[in-house]
Amino acid sequence: MGFLNSLLGQHSRRFIKRKDSDAGEAGRALEELRSSLYHELRTTEGAKRQQQRFCGPVVAMTFNFMVSVGIILGNKMVMGRVGFNYPIFLTLIHYTTAWVLLAIFKALSLLPASPPSKSTPFSSLFSLGAVMAFASGLANTSLKHNSVGFYQMAKIAVTPTIVAAEFILFQKTISFSKVAALVVVSFGVAVATVTDLEFNLFGACIAIAWIVPSAINKILWSSLQQQGNWTALALMWKTTPVTVFFLVTLMPWLDPPGVLSFKWDATNITAIMISALLGFLLQWSGALALGATSATSHVVLGQFKTCVILLGGYVLFSSDPGFVSIVGAVMALSGMSVYTSLNLRESHHKAALLPNHNLSSTTKTKSAQDKPLLIEDKPPIA
Repeated sequence: MGFLNSLLGQHSRRFIKRKDSDAGEAGRALEELRSSLYHELRTTEGAKRQQQRFCGPVVAMTFNFMVSVGIILGNKMVMGRVGFNYPIFLTLIHYTTAWVLLAIFKALSLLPASPPSKSTPFSSLFSLGAVMAFASGLANTSLKHNSVGFYQMAKIAVTPTIVAAEFILFQKTISFSKVAALVVVSFGVAVATVTDLEFNLFGACIAIAWIVPSAINKILWSSLQQQGNWTALALMWKTTPVTVFFLVTLMPWLDPPGVLSFKWDATNITAIMISALLGFLLQWSGALALGATSATSHVVLGQFKTCVILLGGYVLFSSDPGFVSIVGAVMALSGMSVYTSLNLRESHHKAALLPNHNLSSTTKTKSAQDKPLLIEDKPPIA
């Protein structure tokens, strides 16, 4: 060892110490990064920033669109091939599965933090959970008792209901060009689905009763996420128990008897659980889309899904919905393209104004703290 020390000399010992010091600094930097990431996930502001970073409008809307198409196939298999004709109970299974999965996320510390209870009254969360139960339960019941065409016609009425409700509740208005685009979209969807309008009195009453809860549900989801620092998963965790409670109370009134005598074999249970997992993804993706865009945009996305399915069946599977339906679908897609373009233009305009606003706020803060600095470097008046 003495020979090695004499051979390496003083410079080698300094090099070894410097390498040890670098390793210590790297370890401290890694620990600081880990602490920073933990802080991001365990605070409401950090969790909201992460959701906005990874789930922008395009990602959220695409995710919701793909899951929506998947759950249509899943529910068709459950209610058609399996013969599970209990729409409220199926919705209850969906939300119960979501609640269990969220509990697992919470146990593994993967659930984002919720805002302080003082920032959001319990009445708002309770109202959202109750409205969500009526919106989801009545939607499945309407789809059971009405044709797909009449179901889509009822969904068209949700758009003006949202616009009117947002104006009454939040004094929110939209431009004339957006109104014109929405009229084209609604008219196109109506034309595309007008050939299939079979319904009965009970189904029509259910569809009409579903319109208002559906609109209020989308408005509340969008408002709480955009104004209350809620993430989609945290809001689902708080509202799902209320939704489950109200679905249990709705089930005896709207579901037919005999659910216990249903054939609960392995094949049927597997199909129902696949539908339940897709239901959880649908709820999550819908919440992300509502947090990233608006209630009206989410309704337009649903109508876009209808037209894409209709045109996809015509192109890929040689189905023949009729010339009128094809023209209506193309008209609706054109209106949706215009509406999306107007939304993107508005978003870019707001993003362009935001740096100027931040610069103005920063300048005012500096002027209050250091007046000589303001005299030397005064920004131009906007």
